[in-house]
Amino acid sequence: MIDQLNGASRLFPIIGDPVKHVQSPPWLTRTFAERGHNGICIPMEVPEGDLGVVMGGLTATPNVDGILVTMPHKFTAFEHCASSSERARMLGVVSVIRRNADGTWHGDMLDGLAFVKAQLDRGARIAGARALLVGAGGAGSAIAIALLEAGIGELIIHDADEARVAGLLELLAGFGNGRVTAGSPDPAGCDLVFNATPMGMDVGDPVPVDTTRLTPAMFVGDVISGHGTTAFVAAAQAHGCKTATGDHMVEAVQNLMADFMLGE
Repeated sequence: MIDQLNGASRLFPIIGDPVKHVQSPPWLTRTFAERGHNGICIPMEVPEGDLGVVMGGLTATPNVDGILVTMPHKFTAFEHCASSSERARMLGVVSVIRRNADGTWHGDMLDGLAFVKAQLDRGARIAGARALLVGAGGAGSAIAIALLEAGIGELIIHDADEARVAGLLELLAGFGNGRVTAGSPDPAGCDLVFNATPMGMDVGDPVPVDTTRLTPAMFVGDVISGHGTTAFVAAAQAHGCKTATGDHMVEAVQNLMADFMLGE
């Protein structure tokens, strides 16, 4: 890939702090090459308080055509977008930004779409199913919207921060046809069990649900990527569950990001 880099290459940095675990630079660069586009994704570690300065610099750099956004910038980067998708506006969050014709930025939130695609690709059945979603932050909120768009029958949301759950329930009121409620992290009776929390990023982290309550008929999905098989996914596999990992989500999002960046 680096052999194809030249002065005409278009830049698509991924910004976050930290960025040492991000997997998009090789994935997206390879996807661009497969599509015949001279683009490269590069990691940029941007401390939380420096986003405004960096965005100013990227905006003033004409060969930066798009930006991938990871934590902790997904909320604040939204404020730098002159236009955005409906789901991004609902959440006030972006995960990708592309250059408008007038030089301003257009944002979208692809995390939920990528998560749902990863589950479907690994054999999950979402339409009409009953799901437990643990985590109501930026990723969890995007996943909730995508699950409702995909036809989930019932969605139970749990987060240690009850106010966060209440806010998400208010946001989702009247959205989609599925029933959405707050609940405990007990997966009993669910078809799908999803982790959208940071639990699993560090060794020794607790698992998001009581894994002894898992059954082989359940499908388990996790958002944690770049850390190998998490304890949660390992426990689910030990119970005979089909699973999708955060790495599968990263794989699923590459074509979505390329479509967005190339205006397709």
